[in-house]
Amino acid sequence: MQKEEGEMGGGGGEAQMEMVGKAFVKHYYGLFDAGSRPALAGLYHPSTSILSFEGRRFDGADSIGRHLSKLPFELCRHMVATVDCQGSPFAAGGILVFVTGSLQLVGEEHVQPQL
Repeated sequence: MQKEEGEMGGGGGEAQMEMVGKAFVKHYYGLFDAGSRPALAGLYHPSTSILSFEGRRFDGADSIGRHLSKLPFELCRHMVATVDCQGSPFAAGGILVFVTGSLQLVGEEHVQPQL
């Protein structure tokens, strides 16, 4: 049986998208905060993923992975404020996940207001 768009079952397409997106965010920042940044590269598409960070753009899993591995700190703690999920117009079945919040570096008292 083929389901129409928006009929993903278990509460509808939007609810399922939200659940998947939030689970992804929890997994992603869990790895990041535990110091497992090299493992994050596997979560990005080899050629089409893009990471924007402090005005710089990184294209593809390898470039993103190298950048994340070279960040000048070992451990940090992310505090997610909002997670917004929507269907991707670029990839069938894909989900765009937008995250806002802050991070705190280990040993620092001040929270950095960005994710």
